Amino acid sequence: MTDIRARSGASEHARVVVPPLEHTSTFKDRAYAALKDVIVGLGIYEREGEVRLDERRLAQDLGISRTPVREAMAQLEREGFVRSVPRRGVYVVRKTRREVVELITAWAALESMAARLITKHASDEEVAQLRKMFATFENGTLHAKLDEYSEVNIEFHQTIIRMSKNRVLIDLAENLFTHMRMIRRKTIGEQDRADRSIRDHMNIIQALERRDTERAEDLVRNHALGLAEHVERYADYLD
Repeated sequence: MTDIRARSGASEHARVVVPPLEHTSTFKDRAYAALKDVIVGLGIYEREGEVRLDERRLAQDLGISRTPVREAMAQLEREGFVRSVPRRGVYVVRKTRREVVELITAWAALESMAARLITKHASDEEVAQLRKMFATFENGTLHAKLDEYSEVNIEFHQTIIRMSKNRVLIDLAENLFTHMRMIRRKTIGEQDRADRSIRDHMNIIQALERRDTERAEDLVRNHALGLAEHVERYADYLD
Protein backbone atom coordinates (compact mmCIF):
# COMPACT_ATOMS: atom_id res chain seq x y z
CA MET A 1 0.00 0.00 0.00
CA THR A 2 1.25 3.50 -0.77
CA ASP A 3 2.17 5.51 2.31
CA ILE A 4 4.04 8.67 3.27
CA ARG A 5 6.83 8.40 5.80
CA ALA A 6 8.34 11.50 7.40
CA ARG A 7 12.06 11.35 8.01
CA SER A 8 13.52 12.88 11.16
CA GLY A 9 15.53 16.08 10.87
CA ALA A 10 14.46 19.62 9.92
CA SER A 11 16.15 19.55 6.51
CA GLU A 12 14.51 16.33 5.35
CA HIS A 13 11.10 15.98 3.69
CA ALA A 14 8.39 13.35 3.70
CA ARG A 15 8.63 10.96 0.75
CA VAL A 16 6.17 8.67 -0.96
CA VAL A 17 7.02 5.00 -0.58
CA VAL A 18 5.53 2.52 -3.04
CA PRO A 19 5.98 -1.25 -3.20
CA PRO A 20 7.99 -2.67 -6.11
CA LEU A 21 6.12 -3.77 -9.21
CA GLU A 22 5.41 -7.48 -9.15
CA HIS A 23 5.81 -7.85 -12.90
CA THR A 24 6.17 -5.51 -15.86
CA SER A 25 4.72 -7.65 -18.64
CA THR A 26 3.31 -5.74 -21.62
CA PHE A 27 1.05 -8.60 -22.76
CA LYS A 28 -2.03 -6.83 -21.40
CA ASP A 29 -1.15 -3.66 -23.33
CA ARG A 30 -0.52 -5.65 -26.50
CA ALA A 31 -3.77 -7.55 -26.10
CA TYR A 32 -5.64 -4.30 -25.49
CA ALA A 33 -4.23 -2.66 -28.64
CA ALA A 34 -4.88 -5.76 -30.76
CA LEU A 35 -8.46 -6.20 -29.54
CA LYS A 36 -9.26 -2.51 -29.98
CA ASP A 37 -8.02 -2.67 -33.59
CA VAL A 38 -10.21 -5.72 -34.21
CA ILE A 39 -13.27 -4.02 -32.73
CA VAL A 40 -12.77 -0.89 -34.86
CA GLY A 41 -12.37 -3.04 -37.96
CA LEU A 42 -15.52 -5.08 -37.35
CA GLY A 43 -17.88 -2.48 -38.78
CA ILE A 44 -20.24 -3.01 -35.86
CA TYR A 45 -22.71 -0.44 -37.24
CA GLU A 46 -22.70 -2.09 -40.67
CA ARG A 47 -23.76 -5.57 -39.56
CA GLU A 48 -26.75 -7.15 -37.89
CA GLY A 49 -26.70 -9.26 -34.77
CA GLU A 50 -24.46 -9.29 -31.73
CA VAL A 51 -20.73 -9.92 -31.85
CA ARG A 52 -19.47 -12.12 -29.04
CA LEU A 53 -15.79 -12.22 -28.09
CA ASP A 54 -14.49 -15.61 -26.99
CA GLU A 55 -11.80 -15.02 -24.37
CA ARG A 56 -10.26 -18.50 -24.73
CA ARG A 57 -10.12 -18.32 -28.53
CA LEU A 58 -8.70 -14.80 -28.47
CA ALA A 59 -5.95 -15.89 -26.08
CA GLN A 60 -5.08 -18.76 -28.43
CA ASP A 61 -5.05 -16.47 -31.46
CA LEU A 62 -2.81 -13.96 -29.68
CA GLY A 63 -0.51 -16.67 -28.36
CA ILE A 64 -0.82 -15.55 -24.74
CA SER A 65 -2.56 -16.68 -21.56
CA ARG A 66 -6.15 -15.71 -20.76
CA THR A 67 -5.16 -13.36 -17.90
CA PRO A 68 -3.88 -10.44 -20.05
CA VAL A 69 -6.84 -10.92 -22.41
CA ARG A 70 -9.21 -10.69 -19.43
CA GLU A 71 -7.42 -7.54 -18.23
CA ALA A 72 -7.61 -6.00 -21.70
CA MET A 73 -11.34 -6.82 -21.87
CA ALA A 74 -11.87 -5.07 -18.53
CA GLN A 75 -10.20 -1.91 -19.83
CA LEU A 76 -12.21 -2.01 -23.05
CA GLU A 77 -15.40 -2.37 -21.00
CA ARG A 78 -14.50 0.71 -18.92
CA GLU A 79 -14.03 2.63 -22.18
CA GLY A 80 -17.40 1.54 -23.54
CA PHE A 81 -16.26 -0.79 -26.34
CA VAL A 82 -17.48 -4.10 -24.90
CA ARG A 83 -19.95 -5.24 -22.28
CA SER A 84 -19.83 -8.31 -20.07
CA VAL A 85 -23.10 -10.22 -19.72
CA PRO A 86 -23.21 -12.66 -16.77
CA ARG A 87 -23.33 -16.33 -17.86
CA ARG A 88 -23.29 -15.29 -21.54
CA GLY A 89 -19.93 -13.71 -22.27
CA VAL A 90 -18.43 -10.47 -23.60
CA TYR A 91 -20.04 -8.59 -26.49
CA VAL A 92 -18.95 -5.67 -28.66
CA VAL A 93 -21.02 -2.59 -27.83
CA ARG A 94 -23.23 -1.01 -30.45
CA LYS A 95 -24.20 2.43 -29.16
CA THR A 96 -27.81 3.59 -29.24
CA ARG A 97 -28.84 6.52 -31.40
CA ARG A 98 -28.98 8.81 -28.35
CA GLU A 99 -25.54 7.69 -27.18
CA VAL A 100 -24.05 8.29 -30.64
CA VAL A 101 -25.54 11.80 -30.80
CA GLU A 102 -24.06 12.55 -27.37
CA LEU A 103 -20.64 11.28 -28.47
CA ILE A 104 -20.72 13.47 -31.57
CA THR A 105 -21.81 16.51 -29.55
CA ALA A 106 -18.87 16.07 -27.18
CA TRP A 107 -16.55 15.64 -30.17
CA ALA A 108 -17.88 18.90 -31.69
CA ALA A 109 -16.82 20.77 -28.56
CA LEU A 110 -13.29 19.31 -28.57
CA GLU A 111 -12.65 19.63 -32.29
CA SER A 112 -13.94 23.20 -32.53
CA MET A 113 -11.59 24.23 -29.71
CA ALA A 114 -8.77 22.46 -31.55
CA ALA A 115 -9.57 24.54 -34.65
CA ARG A 116 -9.38 27.72 -32.57
CA LEU A 117 -5.96 26.72 -31.26
CA ILE A 118 -4.72 25.87 -34.77
CA THR A 119 -5.48 29.38 -36.04
CA LYS A 120 -3.32 30.78 -33.27
CA HIS A 121 -0.43 28.34 -33.02
CA ALA A 122 -0.05 26.02 -36.06
CA SER A 123 2.48 26.79 -38.78
CA ASP A 124 1.52 27.48 -42.40
CA GLU A 125 3.24 24.23 -43.36
CA GLU A 126 1.10 22.22 -40.94
CA VAL A 127 -2.12 23.76 -42.24
CA ALA A 128 -0.99 23.12 -45.83
CA GLN A 129 -0.84 19.39 -45.09
CA LEU A 130 -4.60 19.39 -44.55
CA ARG A 131 -5.21 20.65 -48.09
CA LYS A 132 -2.92 17.99 -49.56
CA MET A 133 -5.13 15.26 -48.09
CA PHE A 134 -7.92 16.06 -50.55
CA ALA A 135 -6.01 16.52 -53.81
CA THR A 136 -6.82 12.90 -54.79
CA PHE A 137 -10.57 13.55 -54.81
CA GLU A 138 -10.74 16.38 -57.29
CA ASN A 139 -12.40 16.16 -60.74
CA GLY A 140 -15.34 13.97 -59.73
CA THR A 141 -13.39 10.94 -58.50
CA LEU A 142 -14.90 10.97 -55.02
CA HIS A 143 -17.55 8.29 -55.44
CA ALA A 144 -15.17 5.93 -57.21
CA LYS A 145 -12.94 6.04 -54.15
CA LEU A 146 -15.44 6.27 -51.33
CA ASP A 147 -13.67 3.76 -49.10
CA GLU A 148 -10.39 5.59 -49.56
CA TYR A 149 -12.09 8.91 -48.90
CA SER A 150 -13.61 7.53 -45.70
CA GLU A 151 -10.10 6.90 -44.35
CA VAL A 152 -8.90 10.37 -45.41
CA ASN A 153 -11.97 11.88 -43.78
CA ILE A 154 -11.15 10.14 -40.51
CA GLU A 155 -7.48 11.16 -40.72
CA PHE A 156 -8.52 14.79 -41.33
CA HIS A 157 -10.45 14.97 -38.07
CA GLN A 158 -7.74 13.18 -36.13
CA THR A 159 -5.15 15.61 -37.53
CA ILE A 160 -7.22 18.61 -36.46
CA ILE A 161 -7.10 17.31 -32.89
CA ARG A 162 -3.34 16.63 -33.02
CA MET A 163 -2.57 20.05 -34.48
CA SER A 164 -4.11 21.72 -31.43
CA LYS A 165 -0.91 20.70 -29.59
CA ASN A 166 -2.93 20.66 -26.38
CA ARG A 167 -2.01 17.44 -24.62
CA VAL A 168 -5.08 17.35 -22.38
CA LEU A 169 -7.43 17.93 -25.31
CA ILE A 170 -5.66 15.21 -27.34
CA ASP A 171 -5.92 12.72 -24.48
CA LEU A 172 -9.60 13.50 -23.89
CA ALA A 173 -10.33 12.96 -27.58
CA GLU A 174 -8.43 9.68 -27.98
CA ASN A 175 -11.04 7.08 -27.03
CA LEU A 176 -13.91 9.31 -28.08
CA PHE A 177 -12.37 9.39 -31.54
CA THR A 178 -12.34 5.59 -31.77
CA HIS A 179 -16.12 5.56 -31.26
CA MET A 180 -16.44 8.40 -33.78
CA ARG A 181 -14.37 6.50 -36.32
CA MET A 182 -16.72 3.53 -36.23
CA ILE A 183 -19.85 5.62 -36.82
CA ARG A 184 -18.20 7.83 -39.48
CA ARG A 185 -17.33 4.75 -41.53
CA LYS A 186 -21.01 3.86 -41.61
CA THR A 187 -22.46 7.33 -42.28
CA ILE A 188 -20.05 8.68 -44.92
CA GLY A 189 -21.81 6.81 -47.75
CA GLU A 190 -25.34 7.75 -46.67
CA GLN A 191 -27.46 10.43 -48.35
CA ASP A 192 -25.01 12.95 -49.91
CA ARG A 193 -22.73 13.14 -46.89
CA ALA A 194 -19.52 12.47 -48.83
CA ASP A 195 -20.07 15.42 -51.17
CA ARG A 196 -21.05 17.73 -48.33
CA SER A 197 -18.14 16.46 -46.26
CA ILE A 198 -15.50 17.44 -48.76
CA ARG A 199 -17.09 20.87 -49.27
CA ASP A 200 -17.13 21.42 -45.51
CA HIS A 201 -13.52 20.32 -45.20
CA MET A 202 -12.32 22.71 -47.89
CA ASN A 203 -14.14 25.60 -46.21
CA ILE A 204 -12.58 24.65 -42.87
CA ILE A 205 -9.10 24.53 -44.42
CA GLN A 206 -9.63 27.94 -46.01
CA ALA A 207 -10.64 29.45 -42.67
CA LEU A 208 -7.59 27.90 -40.98
CA GLU A 209 -5.29 29.22 -43.73
CA ARG A 210 -6.71 32.71 -43.22
CA ARG A 211 -6.37 32.42 -39.43
CA ASP A 212 -10.05 33.28 -39.18
CA THR A 213 -10.51 31.94 -35.66
CA GLU A 214 -14.24 32.45 -35.20
CA ARG A 215 -15.16 31.09 -38.63
CA ALA A 216 -12.89 28.05 -38.32
CA GLU A 217 -14.32 27.22 -34.90
CA ASP A 218 -17.92 27.63 -36.14
CA LEU A 219 -17.36 25.59 -39.31
CA VAL A 220 -15.78 22.68 -37.43
CA ARG A 221 -18.51 22.67 -34.78
CA ASN A 222 -21.32 22.87 -37.33
CA HIS A 223 -19.72 20.12 -39.44
CA ALA A 224 -19.74 17.75 -36.46
CA LEU A 225 -23.23 18.76 -35.38
CA GLY A 226 -24.40 18.12 -38.95
CA LEU A 227 -23.35 14.51 -38.44
CA ALA A 228 -25.30 14.44 -35.17
CA GLU A 229 -28.38 15.74 -36.98
CA HIS A 230 -27.96 13.11 -39.70
CA VAL A 231 -27.77 10.33 -37.10
CA GLU A 232 -30.81 11.72 -35.30
CA ARG A 233 -32.86 11.75 -38.50
CA TYR A 234 -31.70 8.69 -40.44
CA ALA A 235 -29.89 6.18 -38.23
CA ASP A 236 -32.86 3.86 -37.66
CA TYR A 237 -30.44 0.93 -37.53
CA LEU A 238 -29.29 2.19 -34.12
CA ASP A 239 -32.71 1.67 -32.51
